[in-house]
Amino acid sequence: MLDLALSAVPRSTDPRLLVGIETCDDAGVFRLGDGRALVLTLDFFTPICDDPETYGAIAAANSLSDVWAMGGEPATAMNITCWPRDALPLEVLEAILRGAGATCTQAGVVVVGGHTVADAELKFGLSVTGFVEEDRVWRNRGARPGDVLVLTKPLGTGVVSTAVKRDDCPEEAEEAAIRSMLVLNREARDAARDLEVHACTDVTGNGLAGHAWEMARASGVRIEFEADALPFLPHAEALAAAGHNPGGAASNRAFVGGHVVIGPVPAGVEALFFDPQTSGGLLFALPPRVAAVLLGRVRGWAVGRVAEGPAGLVLGRGRG
Repeated sequence: MLDLALSAVPRSTDPRLLVGIETCDDAGVFRLGDGRALVLTLDFFTPICDDPETYGAIAAANSLSDVWAMGGEPATAMNITCWPRDALPLEVLEAILRGAGATCTQAGVVVVGGHTVADAELKFGLSVTGFVEEDRVWRNRGARPGDVLVLTKPLGTGVVSTAVKRDDCPEEAEEAAIRSMLVLNREARDAARDLEVHACTDVTGNGLAGHAWEMARASGVRIEFEADALPFLPHAEALAAAGHNPGGAASNRAFVGGHVVIGPVPAGVEALFFDPQTSGGLLFALPPRVAAVLLGRVRGWAVGRVAEGPAGLVLGRGRG
């Protein structure tokens, strides 16, 4: 649906715009003229956990991730709040802002303000501005045949969060999901900063399948995932197989459409392939020798490879 709406929006022809909306990249990039560029993004969503301070911290980590996914360094942030003022006490908002502020401080980011509107449903996130050197911008296009795909966080936050809302989630799974969502992707960016990165994106609301499809489409390649190599949060596969799949998973399937071939994989694995993530990891496309270096520097998993087009995805059991 968003693709249809965006198709009616005129594209900017300003030569200073280095990255716009054409390839559904993680952030916009705008040339400053001194060898640097601005990286601009925003994101907000409904609560992902019960504790408001943790929710704010996760929302901040998720929003900042888009800048790191472009190879940049976030500098400033502005809070975005949709607030049900008649339903929640002000102390909840204070805790959300405190959690987000602590994460921004941890990341070296200055919160400079924000905007709040009244709404029936709570939503929170940040608009983030950062910097990147013009010749070091990572994009979701540029993946090449022969590249290895490296993912830096396990999948399953959507499934686990849904199970929590249904009071049917093991405590271990919930705790692992929160820990994962709180991890800043700065470490992964730093580990790859001096490496030959052909393409990069962060895995968030569109799930691994949706973001990989954007990379495949933008790069004109086929991306092949090995189901046995995909990392999952504890209990996530069983929870997915039991039907704790968020509504966004169906939207992600529809978004990828007929551009994916799925082999005989377990039902839970297939579901997690489309699971919408919050504050998920970075997905890199790198030459094999470079992927090995990256995996020696940061926690991550080699989850697949890039092959000649046409653009599409494959999820199979691997080469055996």
